[in-house]
Parts: sequence; structure tokens; C-alpha cells
Amino acid sequence: MVDVATTPRPSSTPTHTGLTLLALSVSGMVVSVQQTLVLPLLPQLMRHFNTSVASVTWVFTASLLAGAVATPLLARLGDMYGKKNLILVTMVLLLAGSIVCALSGSLGVLIVGRALQGTSSALIPLAIGMIRDSFPREKVTSGIGIVSATMGVGGSMGMIVTGLIADHIDSYRPEFWIAAALAAAGLVMVAVSARDVGVRTGGRPDYAGATLLAGLLVCLLLAISEGNAWGWASGGVLALFAGTVVLTVTWVLVELRVAQPLVRLGLLVGRQSLSANFASLLLGFSMYAAFTLIATFVQTPKSVGYGLGGNVLDVGLYMLPSTVTMLVFSALAGRIAGRIGAAYSMAIGSVFAGLSYMWLALSHSHVYDMLGFSAVQGIGFGIAYAALGTLAVQHVPMDQSGIASGVNSLVRTAGGSVSGAVIAAVLTGETIRGLPGVPTLHAYVLCFVVVAIGAWLAAGVAVVHGLRHPAHTDRIEALQTS
Repeated sequence: MVDVATTPRPSSTPTHTGLTLLALSVSGMVVSVQQTLVLPLLPQLMRHFNTSVASVTWVFTASLLAGAVATPLLARLGDMYGKKNLILVTMVLLLAGSIVCALSGSLGVLIVGRALQGTSSALIPLAIGMIRDSFPREKVTSGIGIVSATMGVGGSMGMIVTGLIADHIDSYRPEFWIAAALAAAGLVMVAVSARDVGVRTGGRPDYAGATLLAGLLVCLLLAISEGNAWGWASGGVLALFAGTVVLTVTWVLVELRVAQPLVRLGLLVGRQSLSANFASLLLGFSMYAAFTLIATFVQTPKSVGYGLGGNVLDVGLYMLPSTVTMLVFSALAGRIAGRIGAAYSMAIGSVFAGLSYMWLALSHSHVYDMLGFSAVQGIGFGIAYAALGTLAVQHVPMDQSGIASGVNSLVRTAGGSVSGAVIAAVLTGETIRGLPGVPTLHAYVLCFVVVAIGAWLAAGVAVVHGLRHPAHTDRIEALQTS
């Protein structure tokens, strides 16, 4: 049996390692930018397409949904055909989706373009797998931390870019042309700089599993998002929930019978994987929910009795402290995880994230409230997301790092997808009398509290994981599963 934990990696000069990390980090940031690029535009898109909050939220949710389905599939293909090749594929899909969005003339076409963009979410686990395959051991943890942290940094930057453009141009199209240009730049950087030296596993993809996974997620999210409009006890909503259960059971049965499943259930609910993935689900719920909430709360006019009366640019500026603190603490996260372990590092970050949301639940009337929230949130997610990348793969053999990271990314993105639907349901369920479509302050406070609890639950799960699976056992379990 090969000792996968100590198998020598191909030599790599520091310069080449640095260029690879730069290319992967920039590309990861571009992927994260596209995820949040539309959030400050949601009120504008509602007016432009004359649609409801629940409908326009699909512009954001479609990207997460597509990412949740595409991530394990493309991660599996990366293990089969090379991670660099699949990273290039994700960047091409992001480029194509950005162009479709920029040329769209209807909400439906825009959602299709956003779904294409969302498939690029698979880049993060592919990049983590490439780092684990090819970087020197002493640089793996910090490399994974930096690439993982680009999710939060890019998310904040996406809202800033949108705000700067929307402050001068009354159109949603320029943002997508910029996303296309960034995708093209990332594509070139990866093609020129990144080097893929990982072992390819061979086999064939599980398309049936991908189709069933897409179906069950669509049914679940559609039921949650339309529950208020259709009625939670209506036949349509109950049928969607029933369809979710049937498709989930069918998907599990298929994954158990297929020789090379889309998701190895051991990597989803295995002894170490279950707690890591559950924490990832809760953290994804918290982070993506915050993006949706802040974009709408900041732009709510003060005349309704709350809100900050800001514009699209203000949304980005309020998130600037988060970008700064996230950059700083994601750079420190590798050292923190090296001292106390990835699980406890993630727990610390999640606690800070929860504190930031509770701040807004208790005080939300002033500019300093939003800036303080943003700074504390950046500390939390800078640490937590950097640790999460390591936590997802540290217990599996090298040749399964791509799919393990992909499964973890799937549940995180699924959590984000559910959060978008849940937040939309709460905000549309409590509206101000005489102002249809305008949520009450209580609805926002309730959302802030729910999101804070989600982050703290993630911290609790991470602590339990650290107690049950000390860091020194990761190498042993990796050997046992090889």
C-alpha cells in the first residue's frame, strides 16, 4: 500500500509555485465576484423586469444551484482528466455565461446565463485539489487557505464593482461585460502559469446522479421560495416537497449502486466527512444569506421607518471593511490552523461571523453599525473559510482530494442556495401594510438572528469535529481509506 501522506510530490520551484497560487487565487476571486455581482442589482432588476422579490432572487439562486450540481461532477472529471483541464473548462463556462447575461433581454435568459456562470463554482475545489497534489507539504495549508478565502474577498469585491458602475450607468449589462473580461484574464493566467501533476484516476462520470441531484435541489428551492405565494399547504408546494423526498431517496439508491458515483456517500456522511460537511452547509447558509440581506437592507429608503437609504455603490462601500479584514485574516489563517488545527480555527471564525450578524440584529440604524458588522464579518469568514478548505480534504487520500473538496463545496453551495430561498420567503412573508413588497423591520431582524444562529451552530459542529478527530489522526485515516 502506498503511503499517500508521505508520497513525494514532484519538485516545484518556489517561483512556479507562487505563479500557480497567484493564477488560482485570481481565478477563484473572479468566480466569487460573479456570485455576488448581481446582489446590489436585485432592486434594479425587479423594476427593470417588473417582477417580485421571489422571482428576481432566482438570478442569484440559479448560480448557486448550478454550482451545487456542477461542482461534484466537474471535480470528479478533474480527478479523471486532470484538474488544470477542468479549471480551464470552468473559466470558459464563466466567460460564456457572462456574455449571455450581458446580451440578455429577459429575466429567463438572464437566469440561464447566471446558471452557466454558476458552474464555475467547481473551480475552488479543483484548485484545492491541485494545491494538495503539487505544492510542497509546508505550503499546502497556507495555499489552500488563500484560495479558499478568495470566496469571501471576491464576494465583497463583486458588490463594490457593481456599486461603482451602477452609480454612473443605469444598466445591468456593463457588470457582466466586466465579468467576461475578468474570466478571460483568469483563463489566460491558469493556462500559462498553473501546472497539473496530480495522478489521474480514470473512469467515467455519473450523469444520472447529476440529473437527480439537480432535480431534488430545484424542487426543494422552488418549494421554499414559492411557499408564501402559493401557500405552504397548497398542492403545488406539497408536491414539490414530496418530489424532493422521492428524488433524494432515488439519488441515494443510485449513488450506492453506481460503480463510480457522482458523490461517494462516504465522503458526504463518513466518520470525519459528515461533521465537516455539516459545518460547511451552515457556514454557506450564513455567508450567502448575509450578501442578500445587506444588499436590500442598505438600499431600503429611510422613509419606511428603517434602512439606510443607500444606493448600489453604498452597498459595496459598506462591505469594504469586510474585504480588508478578510484579506488580512485569511493570510493569518494558515498559521492559526497550524497551531490549533483546522477544526478549531473554523470554530473561531464562525463565532466571529455570528457576532457580526447579532450586532445588526441588535443595532442597525447607523452607518457605523454596518461598517462594524462588515469588519467583524470579514474576520470571521477570513478565518473560517480558509480553515474549511483544509478540513474538507485533510483526512482523504491524495487521489480523492478533488472529489472530497467538491462534495464539501456542494453542501456549502447548497446551503447558500437554501439561504437565498429562505431569506426571500421570510422577507416576502412579512411586509409593511400599504407598501406591498417592502419587508418589515422585524423580518430583517429575524433573518439576522437566524443567520447568526447558523454561524454559531457551524462553530459548535467544528468544535465537536476537533474533539472527535484530533489532527494527528488524519494521516492514519487517509492511509486506511487508500
